Amino acid sequence: MAFARTCSVALVGVDGVIVEVQADLEPGVAAFTLVGLPDKALSEARDRVRAAVVNSGEAWPQRKLTVGLSPASVPKSGSGFDLAVACAVLAAAERLDPSAIADLLLIGELGLDGRVRPVRGVLPSVLTAADAGYRRVVVADQTAAEAGLVPGVTVLGVRSLRQLMAMLTGAPEPEEPPDRPGGHPDPLMAGLMLPSAGVRGLPDEAAARMDLADVAGQYEARRALEIAAAGGHHLYLKGPPGAGKTMLAERLPALLPPLTQKEALEVTAVHSVAGLLPAGRPLIDRAPYCAPHHSTTMPAIVGGGSGLPRPGAVSLAHRGVLFLDEAPEFPVRVLDALRQPLESGEMVIARSAGSMRLPARFLLCLAANPCPCGRHSRRGEGCECTPAMVSRYQGRLSGPLLDRVDLQVQVAPVTRAELMQRDTSAETTEVVAARVLAARGRAASRLTGTPWRTNAEVPGHELRTRWQLAPGALNDAARQLERGLLTARGLDRVLRVAWTVADLAGRDRPEQRDIRTALVLRTGVEQGLPLTGRFFGPPEPVPDRTDDRAGDKAGRRPPRPRSARRTADPQPEPEEAGP
Repeated sequence: MAFARTCSVALVGVDGVIVEVQADLEPGVAAFTLVGLPDKALSEARDRVRAAVVNSGEAWPQRKLTVGLSPASVPKSGSGFDLAVACAVLAAAERLDPSAIADLLLIGELGLDGRVRPVRGVLPSVLTAADAGYRRVVVADQTAAEAGLVPGVTVLGVRSLRQLMAMLTGAPEPEEPPDRPGGHPDPLMAGLMLPSAGVRGLPDEAAARMDLADVAGQYEARRALEIAAAGGHHLYLKGPPGAGKTMLAERLPALLPPLTQKEALEVTAVHSVAGLLPAGRPLIDRAPYCAPHHSTTMPAIVGGGSGLPRPGAVSLAHRGVLFLDEAPEFPVRVLDALRQPLESGEMVIARSAGSMRLPARFLLCLAANPCPCGRHSRRGEGCECTPAMVSRYQGRLSGPLLDRVDLQVQVAPVTRAELMQRDTSAETTEVVAARVLAARGRAASRLTGTPWRTNAEVPGHELRTRWQLAPGALNDAARQLERGLLTARGLDRVLRVAWTVADLAGRDRPEQRDIRTALVLRTGVEQGLPLTGRFFGPPEPVPDRTDDRAGDKAGRRPPRPRSARRTADPQPEPEEAGP
């Protein structure tokens, strides 16, 4: 009896499990049995491995062959086990030294001609191998650069099974030309492309040319964009069509600082599992941008699919921006499903085949029109929607969801002067991004020794107790809380925004003006004005009801005292007699 073993990795989301691949040859009728809870793609490895071994010039053992994947209780999927299965079979057949592959971890799919093809999820797989103590990893040559991002691991990139056998036996390595010369991406690297996900892992040339100075007017929205980028706050842009909401959202990722090494590995791992890494750029070091269409389904947004779930748009936007344009057009269930990741920064998905935890700490940017026709305004000019239609349209964004959005900004229509004249005072993306980076640095210095890096991540209890505000700074927010215009969660988010405003201004702690700025950006109500000022502008002066002349100007009689109404009620006039 011949026996050999090697190792590979099974991915559950972006987490990996070391799988021992065991091959056993016994006398008997030639057969190939694969056990260990494989899925359909892995079950087909029997035919792929047999053809790859034969076409590589090796004889297939004509005995009873059993290949086991341990632990057997872990579901295993994909074709990344092919290379490990082939090497274990060849070692059991004494074509390779079993000790030469015992400490190797092999990841790769085999073509029928023996070529090693790349698979998704190489980076999280190698991270799992490094945590388990493995120091040598074999992957496809196309993904060697991605695997090399993990420190302390020696990566062997191979193009074929023949080349790997030569490396393990000390024989001369055969020349294996690249499959697609000219730098074309491998079609298998496309992997999982979620329908209408709109993922932009790295900005292309068109996105790199987008400048904040191109947006006409919208100074309040620009300021909100800067605050959102500096503190990681969620943003809601509401206004008529053509006001520049999408332009502002597309320029938001460029304001975010470059990703740290840890954040870059997190983002790259998610995109590697989804098969969305750009060709020639194994590491994503810029904030991703994800803009799904409003027809996108629930599994495409939060993650899902047949069998074990796969990353959705909220995970693909991890450490970046998730932009939902025409937000009220999304299904209500999809919008409400965002409430959990907005609070926790991760997505927990449970299915019949298992459950997994995916990172989902993103910056949410919502954009919406005021009504279905888009022309609803304070004065109601040109709007053809009924009040019921407007209320129903705006009600699609639930109160609990909006309560988790820190900045809610009204984007006004662009005037002719703003559109036709060149604005020399408009700041470029580079200038604003420098201020954002400086503000992030102040916040990171203050949060040293804590598990948080941005103001949006700090719990409200810590903001209220650990870091003191200026005396009297919370007076306005306390009045709003007593009047019921702020919830307890809303107060915490006002404090987070106030700290970001103070960081941008270079102040050590928020003052009353910073709290007022945060309140205006959250509620849209200028402090000192009643709530009607939010919708109808500054109120008109109220006439003095004790003055009879004021009643005449208002077109009605002045009110009488309550006692006079009780004692001097007018008697009904007698009906006139008929002729």
